[in-house]
Amino acid sequence: MNRVLIILALVAVVALPFVLRPKKAAASKADGTVVIITPHNEAIRQEYAQGFQEWYRARTGQTVTIDWRVIGGTSEIARFLESEYVSSFQNHWTRKLGKAWSIDVQAAFANGRLAKDASPEALAARKEFMASEVGCGIDVFFGGGTYDFIRQADAGRIVDSGLLQAKPEWFTDDVIPASYTGEPYRDKAGRWLGPVLSGHGMLYNLDSLERLGVPAPRGWADLTNPRLFGEVAVCDPTKSGSIAKSFETIIQEQIYREWARLAAATGQPKASLEKQAVTQGWEQGLRLLQLIGANARYFTDSSQKPPIDVAAGNCAVGMCIDFYGRYQEQSSAERSGRQRLGFHMPVDGTTLSPDPIALMRGAPNRAIAVAFLEYVMSIEGQKLWNFKPGTPGGPGHFALRRLPIRKDFYTNPAFAAHRSDPDVNPYAGESPLVYNAAWTGGLFREMAFVIRVMAIDTHNELAAAWRAINAPGLDPAKREQALAVLTDLSVVNYAEMFSRVKVALNAKNKVDEVRLASDLADHFRAQYRRAEELAR
Repeated sequence: MNRVLIILALVAVVALPFVLRPKKAAASKADGTVVIITPHNEAIRQEYAQGFQEWYRARTGQTVTIDWRVIGGTSEIARFLESEYVSSFQNHWTRKLGKAWSIDVQAAFANGRLAKDASPEALAARKEFMASEVGCGIDVFFGGGTYDFIRQADAGRIVDSGLLQAKPEWFTDDVIPASYTGEPYRDKAGRWLGPVLSGHGMLYNLDSLERLGVPAPRGWADLTNPRLFGEVAVCDPTKSGSIAKSFETIIQEQIYREWARLAAATGQPKASLEKQAVTQGWEQGLRLLQLIGANARYFTDSSQKPPIDVAAGNCAVGMCIDFYGRYQEQSSAERSGRQRLGFHMPVDGTTLSPDPIALMRGAPNRAIAVAFLEYVMSIEGQKLWNFKPGTPGGPGHFALRRLPIRKDFYTNPAFAAHRSDPDVNPYAGESPLVYNAAWTGGLFREMAFVIRVMAIDTHNELAAAWRAINAPGLDPAKREQALAVLTDLSVVNYAEMFSRVKVALNAKNKVDEVRLASDLADHFRAQYRRAEELAR
């Protein structure tokens, strides 16, 4: 009997919450669905789902639901889409058209740079794909870096939504410019559009910095301070398109500085020094990233992890996207009642680039998908990015702390009282850093690859050498000699990036990339061990 009573008590404890929970009305079936793949966090997904549903019902009288697909960062999404479109087009090519599948067809159908003298089969595959409605079951690609969206547009996997033609009054210099500070804000053919801007900065824990005796960082070079050894949170640029963009900007900053230094030192016209500045600034930028990597506690796949770890005190500083940094800074102050965290964007060390949105080829719910794009680009959708929760037209629960792309958002005086960041206007004044795509834009993927090999794959050896070089009491001459060995990047200099790295990464045989990664990793490991030996 005692056992029976115990069992009955356990059953009652488990069942009680289900019995007492409030009854909910059965959710009615929505009139339509839109499938969106995104790297955006849960707060953005929740607010845009609710906002779009209300906006769509007010305009059409119909209900809609969003089917979010979240598989990782922008790079993971890009690889997923590529795989899905290969499978979908293969099915279209072989079953619908009854043609034989081949390696040439697979390599050609999504190749936006296919040579005019390619084989007839390859040209036919490309033409068929671009004229088709072959899809992957996804309607909208929402969020990420421009690099991946440009690649998707070149491949033909994203298509013109028609908004440029439908809303010409939006896409003017007074509302949404085509570009700003060298950054493109939309695709010329309308295949992707930028709804929101993001920059990069440093979130830091004031308690941790005080413990380490380190001042608050104000420039990227401050993250190479030896006292920050094992205290810097960094993302893997091959997994996160946003952090790769941040790394590219750091290199551009170094090129600009080298250009100014050369002009001051030689007195020659700046135009004649540009090539030399790019070559030398490239290495200086990579060297800066190498030493930041030497201080890194880890290289994470998730861009949301560094600000969380900095807030918890697990890391002293983290490189992160501006809205993650601002949100964590604000929420920490609200919880603790004091300023524990700080966020800073280097004035001349970052640009504001868009997180695009695009319509996928073969979207199964095209009409609703286009409506979602329209909502995100409209002033109603723009309010969600930077209005305070609970304000008219603002988010319901979360302050997203992001910067809308529309200029008229910042010039409307009625919005000031509702904004989370009323003093921030990305279009006010002149940005000291103007992005120059000709310098590094053609090496974006190659840059991420090299950073992975020289700082992530070889991190144990890099960190050991950096620790030895900064050991107390080391002879300055010996330290300088060891540091010169550690930071020798001649194997990945600007010329080598084009003649060796870019060739391997774009080779048809993917084994070339794997072989190069192995060779470079072996080279850097030996180099770092040599630097450690010299220091010891």
